[in-house]
Amino acid sequence: MKTAPSRSDADPVAEPSDRFRRKRDRILDAAASIINERGLKGLTFVAVAEAVGLNTTSVTYYFKRKELLAAAALERSVRQLGAMLDDAAREATPEARVRTLLRLYLEQQGNVRLGRDRPMTLLSDLRAMEEPMRGQLLDSYGVELTKAINLFDPVPGDPLARARAHILTDTLYWMRAWLPKYSVGDYERIGRRVMDIFRHGILPDGTAFPVILSDPAEDETTTDEISRETYLRAATRLINERGYRGASVERIAAELKVSKGSFYHHLDGKDDLVLECFQRSYGRVSQAQRRAIDRDGTCRDRLAACMCELLDVQFGQTYPLLRITALQALPTEVRLKVLARSDRMAMRFAGMLSDGIAESTVRPVDPMIASQMVTGLINSAYDMRNWASQQGGRGRAIELYAHPLAFGLFAPLG
Repeated sequence: MKTAPSRSDADPVAEPSDRFRRKRDRILDAAASIINERGLKGLTFVAVAEAVGLNTTSVTYYFKRKELLAAAALERSVRQLGAMLDDAAREATPEARVRTLLRLYLEQQGNVRLGRDRPMTLLSDLRAMEEPMRGQLLDSYGVELTKAINLFDPVPGDPLARARAHILTDTLYWMRAWLPKYSVGDYERIGRRVMDIFRHGILPDGTAFPVILSDPAEDETTTDEISRETYLRAATRLINERGYRGASVERIAAELKVSKGSFYHHLDGKDDLVLECFQRSYGRVSQAQRRAIDRDGTCRDRLAACMCELLDVQFGQTYPLLRITALQALPTEVRLKVLARSDRMAMRFAGMLSDGIAESTVRPVDPMIASQMVTGLINSAYDMRNWASQQGGRGRAIELYAHPLAFGLFAPLG
Protein backbone atom coordinates (compact mmCIF):
# COMPACT_ATOMS: atom_id res chain seq x y z
CA MET A 1 0.00 0.00 0.00
CA LYS A 2 1.18 3.51 -0.76
CA THR A 3 1.73 5.87 2.13
CA ALA A 4 0.79 9.51 2.54
CA PRO A 5 3.51 12.15 2.11
CA SER A 6 5.96 11.87 5.00
CA ARG A 7 7.12 14.76 7.11
CA SER A 8 10.51 14.68 5.42
CA ASP A 9 8.77 15.50 2.11
CA ALA A 10 7.44 18.73 3.59
CA ASP A 11 9.78 19.68 6.42
CA PRO A 12 13.49 20.55 6.19
CA VAL A 13 14.32 18.88 9.53
CA ALA A 14 13.81 15.34 10.75
CA GLU A 15 12.95 16.10 14.39
CA PRO A 16 11.26 19.52 14.58
CA SER A 17 11.08 21.44 17.83
CA ASP A 18 7.83 22.34 19.58
CA ARG A 19 8.16 25.88 18.22
CA PHE A 20 8.58 24.50 14.72
CA ARG A 21 5.49 22.30 15.12
CA ARG A 22 3.40 25.21 16.39
CA LYS A 23 4.29 27.38 13.42
CA ARG A 24 3.76 24.50 11.03
CA ASP A 25 0.32 23.87 12.55
CA ARG A 26 -0.55 27.56 12.15
CA ILE A 27 0.39 27.36 8.49
CA LEU A 28 -1.72 24.21 8.05
CA ASP A 29 -4.64 25.89 9.83
CA ALA A 30 -4.42 28.81 7.42
CA ALA A 31 -4.13 26.50 4.42
CA ALA A 32 -7.17 24.49 5.55
CA SER A 33 -9.26 27.65 5.94
CA ILE A 34 -8.20 28.95 2.52
CA ILE A 35 -8.89 25.63 0.77
CA ASN A 36 -12.28 25.38 2.48
CA GLU A 37 -13.20 28.89 1.39
CA ARG A 38 -11.60 29.14 -2.07
CA GLY A 39 -10.59 25.61 -3.08
CA LEU A 40 -7.08 24.55 -4.10
CA LYS A 41 -7.26 27.22 -6.77
CA GLY A 42 -7.15 29.89 -4.06
CA LEU A 43 -4.28 28.39 -2.06
CA THR A 44 -1.18 30.53 -2.46
CA PHE A 45 1.89 31.14 -0.32
CA VAL A 46 1.01 34.84 -0.27
CA ALA A 47 -2.48 34.16 1.14
CA VAL A 48 -1.09 31.76 3.76
CA ALA A 49 1.69 34.16 4.75
CA GLU A 50 -0.81 36.99 5.23
CA ALA A 51 -3.04 34.76 7.37
CA VAL A 52 -0.25 33.76 9.76
CA GLY A 53 1.73 36.99 9.78
CA LEU A 54 4.83 35.62 8.04
CA ASN A 55 6.54 36.39 4.77
CA THR A 56 6.37 33.93 1.90
CA THR A 57 10.00 32.90 2.37
CA SER A 58 9.20 31.79 5.90
CA VAL A 59 6.28 29.67 4.64
CA THR A 60 8.51 27.96 2.07
CA TYR A 61 10.88 27.02 4.88
CA TYR A 62 8.14 24.71 6.17
CA PHE A 63 6.72 23.63 2.80
CA LYS A 64 8.93 23.94 -0.26
CA ARG A 65 6.06 23.76 -2.75
CA LYS A 66 2.37 24.65 -2.65
CA GLU A 67 1.46 21.05 -3.57
CA LEU A 68 3.26 19.77 -0.46
CA LEU A 69 1.35 22.24 1.70
CA ALA A 70 -1.98 21.19 0.16
CA ALA A 71 -1.13 17.50 0.59
CA ALA A 72 -0.18 18.02 4.23
CA ALA A 73 -3.43 19.89 4.94
CA LEU A 74 -5.48 17.13 3.31
CA GLU A 75 -3.52 14.39 5.06
CA ARG A 76 -4.11 16.05 8.43
CA SER A 77 -7.84 16.09 7.75
CA VAL A 78 -7.78 12.38 6.89
CA ARG A 79 -5.96 11.74 10.19
CA GLN A 80 -8.52 13.82 12.11
CA LEU A 81 -11.31 11.72 10.63
CA GLY A 82 -9.34 8.56 11.40
CA ALA A 83 -8.95 9.53 15.05
CA MET A 84 -12.73 10.00 15.37
CA LEU A 85 -13.35 6.64 13.71
CA ASP A 86 -10.87 4.98 16.08
CA ASP A 87 -12.67 6.46 19.09
CA ALA A 88 -16.07 5.42 17.73
CA ALA A 89 -14.84 1.87 17.05
CA ARG A 90 -14.31 1.32 20.79
CA GLU A 91 -18.07 1.27 21.37
CA ALA A 92 -19.79 -2.10 21.68
CA THR A 93 -22.47 -1.87 18.97
CA PRO A 94 -22.81 -0.35 15.48
CA GLU A 95 -25.46 2.07 16.72
CA ALA A 96 -23.28 3.26 19.60
CA ARG A 97 -20.32 3.67 17.25
CA VAL A 98 -22.27 5.79 14.78
CA ARG A 99 -23.71 7.89 17.61
CA THR A 100 -20.22 8.51 18.99
CA LEU A 101 -18.80 9.40 15.57
CA LEU A 102 -21.64 11.85 14.95
CA ARG A 103 -21.16 13.44 18.38
CA LEU A 104 -17.39 13.79 17.92
CA TYR A 105 -17.82 15.30 14.47
CA LEU A 106 -20.40 17.86 15.62
CA GLU A 107 -18.28 18.76 18.63
CA GLN A 108 -15.27 19.30 16.37
CA GLN A 109 -17.24 21.45 13.93
CA GLY A 110 -18.71 23.49 16.77
CA ASN A 111 -15.30 24.01 18.35
CA VAL A 112 -13.87 25.17 15.01
CA ARG A 113 -16.60 27.80 14.73
CA LEU A 114 -15.83 28.92 18.28
CA GLY A 115 -12.08 29.06 17.57
CA ARG A 116 -11.28 26.19 19.93
CA ASP A 117 -10.13 23.56 17.43
CA ARG A 118 -8.20 23.24 14.21
CA PRO A 119 -10.22 23.27 10.97
CA MET A 120 -10.57 20.11 8.92
CA THR A 121 -9.70 20.56 5.26
CA LEU A 122 -12.53 19.63 2.92
CA LEU A 123 -11.49 16.36 1.32
CA SER A 124 -13.32 17.02 -1.93
CA ASP A 125 -10.23 18.69 -3.39
CA LEU A 126 -8.23 15.54 -2.76
CA ARG A 127 -9.25 14.50 -6.29
CA ALA A 128 -7.58 17.58 -7.74
CA MET A 129 -4.09 16.66 -6.53
CA GLU A 130 -1.56 15.43 -9.04
CA GLU A 131 0.19 12.07 -8.85
CA PRO A 132 1.84 10.62 -6.88
CA MET A 133 0.29 12.60 -4.02
CA ARG A 134 -3.25 11.99 -5.28
CA GLY A 135 -2.82 8.23 -5.15
CA GLN A 136 -1.13 8.36 -1.77
CA LEU A 137 -3.90 10.45 -0.24
CA LEU A 138 -6.62 8.28 -1.80
CA ASP A 139 -4.96 5.24 -0.27
CA SER A 140 -4.90 6.93 3.14
CA TYR A 141 -8.56 7.83 2.80
CA GLY A 142 -9.33 4.26 1.75
CA VAL A 143 -7.94 3.04 5.08
CA GLU A 144 -10.35 5.33 6.94
CA LEU A 145 -13.28 4.26 4.75
CA THR A 146 -12.54 0.66 5.72
CA LYS A 147 -12.76 1.73 9.37
CA ALA A 148 -16.18 3.26 8.62
CA ILE A 149 -17.34 0.03 6.98
CA ASN A 150 -16.19 -1.95 10.03
CA LEU A 151 -18.31 0.20 12.35
CA PHE A 152 -21.28 -1.85 11.13
CA ASP A 153 -19.79 -5.32 11.77
CA PRO A 154 -20.25 -6.24 8.10
CA VAL A 155 -20.68 -9.83 6.99
CA PRO A 156 -19.05 -11.14 3.79
CA GLY A 157 -21.08 -10.45 0.70
CA ASP A 158 -23.34 -7.81 2.29
CA PRO A 159 -24.14 -5.38 -0.56
CA LEU A 160 -25.03 -2.66 1.94
CA ALA A 161 -21.63 -2.64 3.70
CA ARG A 162 -20.03 -0.07 1.40
CA ALA A 163 -23.25 1.89 0.94
CA ARG A 164 -23.79 2.33 4.69
CA ALA A 165 -20.25 3.61 5.25
CA HIS A 166 -20.40 5.91 2.23
CA ILE A 167 -23.73 7.42 3.29
CA LEU A 168 -22.50 7.86 6.86
CA THR A 169 -19.27 9.65 5.95
CA ASP A 170 -20.79 11.74 3.16
CA THR A 171 -23.63 12.84 5.45
CA LEU A 172 -20.96 14.19 7.80
CA TYR A 173 -19.14 15.99 4.96
CA TRP A 174 -22.38 17.44 3.61
CA MET A 175 -23.27 18.79 7.06
CA ARG A 176 -20.50 21.33 6.63
CA ALA A 177 -22.55 22.93 3.85
CA TRP A 178 -25.64 23.49 6.02
CA LEU A 179 -24.46 23.58 9.65
CA PRO A 180 -23.52 27.30 9.36
CA LYS A 181 -27.25 28.06 9.05
CA TYR A 182 -27.62 27.00 12.70
CA SER A 183 -26.21 28.27 15.97
CA VAL A 184 -23.56 26.10 17.61
CA GLY A 185 -25.98 25.87 20.51
CA ASP A 186 -28.32 23.91 18.22
CA TYR A 187 -25.75 21.26 17.32
CA GLU A 188 -26.76 18.89 20.12
CA ARG A 189 -30.35 18.87 18.89
CA ILE A 190 -29.18 18.46 15.29
CA GLY A 191 -27.19 15.43 16.39
CA ARG A 192 -30.32 13.88 17.92
CA ARG A 193 -32.39 14.49 14.80
CA VAL A 194 -29.70 13.14 12.45
CA MET A 195 -29.22 10.09 14.68
CA ASP A 196 -32.96 9.47 14.65
CA ILE A 197 -32.82 9.22 10.86
CA PHE A 198 -29.68 7.08 11.03
CA ARG A 199 -31.57 4.70 13.34
CA HIS A 200 -35.02 4.62 11.76
CA GLY A 201 -34.81 6.22 8.31
CA ILE A 202 -37.48 8.47 6.83
CA LEU A 203 -40.17 5.89 6.03
CA PRO A 204 -42.50 4.22 8.54
CA ASP A 205 -42.01 0.61 9.61
CA GLY A 206 -43.78 -1.94 7.46
CA THR A 207 -43.63 0.17 4.30
CA ALA A 208 -41.46 -0.16 1.21
CA PHE A 209 -39.33 2.22 -0.80
CA PRO A 210 -40.98 2.10 -4.24
CA VAL A 211 -38.40 1.92 -7.01
CA ILE A 212 -39.89 3.98 -9.82
CA LEU A 213 -37.81 4.04 -12.98
CA SER A 214 -38.39 6.23 -15.99
CA ASP A 215 -36.92 6.24 -19.44
CA PRO A 216 -33.65 8.21 -19.70
CA ALA A 217 -34.37 11.91 -20.13
CA GLU A 218 -33.67 13.57 -23.43
CA ASP A 219 -30.52 15.24 -22.12
CA GLU A 220 -29.07 11.82 -21.25
CA THR A 221 -28.66 10.91 -24.91
CA THR A 222 -25.25 11.29 -26.51
CA THR A 223 -24.09 12.89 -29.73
CA ASP A 224 -20.81 12.97 -31.63
CA GLU A 225 -21.21 16.64 -32.52
CA ILE A 226 -18.94 19.02 -30.59
CA SER A 227 -21.08 21.79 -29.14
CA ARG A 228 -21.49 23.86 -26.00
CA GLU A 229 -23.54 20.97 -24.58
CA THR A 230 -20.68 18.56 -25.27
CA TYR A 231 -18.33 20.71 -23.20
CA LEU A 232 -20.83 20.86 -20.33
CA ARG A 233 -21.06 17.06 -20.23
CA ALA A 234 -17.30 16.53 -20.37
CA ALA A 235 -16.60 19.26 -17.81
CA THR A 236 -19.20 17.91 -15.38
CA ARG A 237 -17.67 14.43 -15.48
CA LEU A 238 -14.11 15.72 -15.10
CA ILE A 239 -14.92 18.15 -12.29
CA ASN A 240 -16.66 15.35 -10.41
CA GLU A 241 -13.60 13.14 -10.92
CA ARG A 242 -10.78 15.63 -10.46
CA GLY A 243 -12.23 18.74 -8.81
CA TYR A 244 -12.15 22.24 -10.29
CA ARG A 245 -8.37 22.48 -10.34
CA GLY A 246 -7.91 19.00 -11.78
CA ALA A 247 -10.40 19.57 -14.60
CA SER A 248 -8.20 21.91 -16.61
CA VAL A 249 -9.12 23.32 -19.99
CA GLU A 250 -6.38 21.09 -21.41
CA ARG A 251 -7.95 17.96 -19.88
CA ILE A 252 -11.45 18.88 -21.05
CA ALA A 253 -10.19 19.54 -24.59
CA ALA A 254 -8.13 16.33 -24.56
CA GLU A 255 -11.12 14.22 -23.53
CA LEU A 256 -13.08 15.60 -26.47
CA LYS A 257 -10.05 15.39 -28.78
CA VAL A 258 -10.26 19.05 -29.71
CA SER A 259 -7.95 22.05 -29.32
CA LYS A 260 -8.00 24.61 -26.53
CA GLY A 261 -9.04 27.11 -29.18
CA SER A 262 -12.21 25.12 -29.74
CA PHE A 263 -12.99 25.38 -26.03
CA TYR A 264 -12.77 29.17 -26.07
CA HIS A 265 -14.84 29.25 -29.25
CA HIS A 266 -17.76 27.77 -27.31
CA LEU A 267 -17.12 29.21 -23.83
CA ASP A 268 -15.69 32.43 -22.40
CA GLY A 269 -13.71 30.81 -19.61
CA LYS A 270 -13.58 28.07 -17.03
CA ASP A 271 -15.51 29.89 -14.30
CA ASP A 272 -18.31 30.53 -16.78
CA LEU A 273 -18.25 26.84 -17.67
CA VAL A 274 -18.53 25.72 -14.02
CA LEU A 275 -21.36 28.18 -13.38
CA GLU A 276 -23.26 26.91 -16.41
CA CYS A 277 -22.66 23.31 -15.32
CA PHE A 278 -24.24 24.16 -11.97
CA GLN A 279 -27.16 25.92 -13.60
CA ARG A 280 -27.76 22.93 -15.86
CA SER A 281 -27.51 20.43 -12.99
CA TYR A 282 -29.81 22.41 -10.72
CA GLY A 283 -32.27 22.82 -13.58
CA ARG A 284 -32.36 19.05 -14.03
CA VAL A 285 -32.94 18.51 -10.30
CA SER A 286 -35.76 21.08 -10.28
CA GLN A 287 -37.39 19.43 -13.29
CA ALA A 288 -37.21 16.01 -11.60
CA GLN A 289 -38.78 17.48 -8.47
CA ARG A 290 -41.58 19.08 -10.48
CA ARG A 291 -42.28 15.86 -12.37
CA ALA A 292 -42.44 13.95 -9.10
CA ILE A 293 -44.76 16.49 -7.45
CA ASP A 294 -47.15 16.25 -10.42
CA ARG A 295 -47.35 12.44 -10.18
CA ASP A 296 -50.34 10.55 -8.88
CA GLY A 297 -49.90 8.53 -5.69
CA THR A 298 -48.84 9.23 -2.14
CA CYS A 299 -46.31 11.82 -1.04
CA ARG A 300 -43.95 8.92 -0.29
CA ASP A 301 -44.32 7.76 -3.91
CA ARG A 302 -43.54 11.24 -5.23
CA LEU A 303 -40.46 11.60 -3.05
CA ALA A 304 -39.25 8.12 -4.05
CA ALA A 305 -39.85 8.85 -7.75
CA CYS A 306 -37.69 11.97 -7.54
CA MET A 307 -34.93 10.19 -5.65
CA CYS A 308 -34.99 7.27 -8.10
CA GLU A 309 -34.73 9.52 -11.14
CA LEU A 310 -31.79 11.49 -9.73
CA LEU A 311 -29.94 8.43 -8.39
CA ASP A 312 -30.36 6.84 -11.81
CA VAL A 313 -28.69 9.89 -13.34
CA GLN A 314 -25.81 9.73 -10.84
CA PHE A 315 -25.26 6.01 -11.38
CA GLY A 316 -25.26 6.44 -15.16
CA GLN A 317 -22.11 6.83 -17.19
CA THR A 318 -22.98 9.74 -19.47
CA TYR A 319 -24.11 12.95 -17.81
CA PRO A 320 -24.15 13.13 -13.98
CA LEU A 321 -25.11 16.08 -11.83
CA LEU A 322 -22.26 18.38 -10.88
CA ARG A 323 -21.02 17.82 -7.34
CA ILE A 324 -21.55 20.77 -5.01
CA THR A 325 -17.88 20.71 -4.02
CA ALA A 326 -16.95 22.56 -7.21
CA LEU A 327 -18.51 25.63 -5.63
CA GLN A 328 -15.34 26.37 -3.69
CA ALA A 329 -13.55 27.59 -6.78
CA LEU A 330 -16.20 30.12 -7.84
CA PRO A 331 -15.99 33.82 -6.92
CA THR A 332 -17.81 34.56 -3.66
CA GLU A 333 -20.69 36.50 -5.23
CA VAL A 334 -21.37 33.76 -7.77
CA ARG A 335 -21.00 31.04 -5.12
CA LEU A 336 -23.64 32.65 -2.93
CA LYS A 337 -26.11 32.74 -5.83
CA VAL A 338 -25.52 29.07 -6.59
CA LEU A 339 -25.91 28.16 -2.90
CA ALA A 340 -29.19 30.09 -2.78
CA ARG A 341 -30.53 27.93 -5.60
CA SER A 342 -29.28 24.80 -3.85
CA ASP A 343 -31.18 25.91 -0.74
CA ARG A 344 -34.37 26.32 -2.76
CA MET A 345 -34.06 22.73 -4.01
CA ALA A 346 -33.51 21.50 -0.46
CA MET A 347 -36.56 23.49 0.65
CA ARG A 348 -38.60 21.73 -2.03
CA PHE A 349 -37.47 18.38 -0.67
CA ALA A 350 -38.43 19.62 2.81
CA GLY A 351 -41.88 20.47 1.50
CA MET A 352 -42.27 17.00 -0.01
CA LEU A 353 -41.22 15.45 3.30
CA SER A 354 -43.58 17.70 5.30
CA ASP A 355 -46.50 16.73 3.05
CA GLY A 356 -45.59 13.07 3.57
CA ILE A 357 -45.46 13.53 7.35
CA ALA A 358 -48.93 15.12 7.31
CA GLU A 359 -50.16 12.20 5.20
CA SER A 360 -48.39 9.63 7.47
CA THR A 361 -46.44 8.13 4.56
CA VAL A 362 -43.21 9.67 5.88
CA ARG A 363 -41.96 9.36 9.47
CA PRO A 364 -42.21 12.47 11.69
CA VAL A 365 -38.64 13.61 11.09
CA ASP A 366 -37.18 17.11 11.04
CA PRO A 367 -37.97 17.98 7.38
CA MET A 368 -35.18 20.56 7.07
CA ILE A 369 -32.50 18.16 8.27
CA ALA A 370 -33.96 15.20 6.37
CA SER A 371 -34.07 17.28 3.16
CA GLN A 372 -30.36 18.00 3.48
CA MET A 373 -29.69 14.30 4.01
CA VAL A 374 -31.67 13.48 0.85
CA THR A 375 -29.74 16.16 -1.06
CA GLY A 376 -26.43 14.83 0.24
CA LEU A 377 -27.39 11.26 -0.68
CA ILE A 378 -28.06 12.29 -4.28
CA ASN A 379 -25.00 14.53 -4.50
CA SER A 380 -22.57 11.84 -3.36
CA ALA A 381 -24.14 8.94 -5.30
CA TYR A 382 -21.82 9.70 -8.22
CA ASP A 383 -18.92 8.18 -6.27
CA MET A 384 -20.85 4.89 -5.99
CA ARG A 385 -21.50 4.36 -9.70
CA ASN A 386 -18.98 1.49 -9.96
CA TRP A 387 -20.57 -0.19 -6.95
CA ALA A 388 -24.00 0.38 -8.52
CA SER A 389 -22.93 -1.28 -11.76
CA GLN A 390 -22.28 -4.52 -9.82
CA GLN A 391 -25.70 -4.76 -8.12
CA GLY A 392 -27.73 -6.46 -10.86
CA GLY A 393 -29.47 -3.63 -12.68
CA ARG A 394 -30.60 -0.03 -12.30
CA GLY A 395 -33.55 -0.76 -10.05
CA ARG A 396 -31.66 -3.00 -7.66
CA ALA A 397 -28.78 -0.52 -7.29
CA ILE A 398 -31.19 2.30 -6.46
CA GLU A 399 -33.14 0.12 -4.00
CA LEU A 400 -29.96 -0.87 -2.16
CA TYR A 401 -28.45 2.61 -2.07
CA ALA A 402 -31.67 4.26 -0.86
CA HIS A 403 -32.29 1.59 1.79
CA PRO A 404 -30.08 3.07 4.60
CA LEU A 405 -31.77 6.47 4.34
CA ALA A 406 -35.25 5.04 3.81
CA PHE A 407 -35.13 2.60 6.75
CA GLY A 408 -32.00 3.45 8.75
CA LEU A 409 -28.32 2.57 8.60
CA PHE A 410 -28.79 -0.55 10.71
CA ALA A 411 -31.91 -1.99 9.04
CA PRO A 412 -31.32 -5.36 7.34
CA LEU A 413 -32.57 -5.95 3.84
CA GLY A 414 -36.17 -7.17 3.85
